Amino acid sequence: MPNPSSLILAEVRAVYQALAGRPVTRQCIARTECCQFHLTGLTPHLTKGEAWLAARAYRATGRKNFPETDDGVCPLLNRQQGRCLIYADRPFGCRTHFCEAAGGPYARKDVLDLIRRLEDVDVRLKGDGPRKLFAAVADALAELR
Repeated sequence: MPNPSSLILAEVRAVYQALAGRPVTRQCIARTECCQFHLTGLTPHLTKGEAWLAARAYRATGRKNFPETDDGVCPLLNRQQGRCLIYADRPFGCRTHFCEAAGGPYARKDVLDLIRRLEDVDVRLKGDGPRKLFAAVADALAELR
């Protein structure tokens, strides 16, 4: 799989767009607390389609190697700027995150249909189900080579 299908990436983006259209009030103020996994105790899990999209977005920043971090900070966070490197293509878990300042987590019942759509894409890609962000994106980057 040297080149992810643009149809698959479009399907994942469509799920993200559907989420944005939900009547749940969210106000991300870019405090990046949700990117501090060691503080929240939570790490986003990505399906294979999400990992492909995140890997493509990461590569589009001009970066080739995914940093191995063991400090509990998201490797997609630009620490100097305090911004997500792939904000427009950030994973579903980051969009429905656990940041109290942004409005807290979405209720699972409010997004279960979207989760199932991402899982359907994962099945078609022969994925292993949602995986922790670092491993999912690192593997997708290796597949993109």
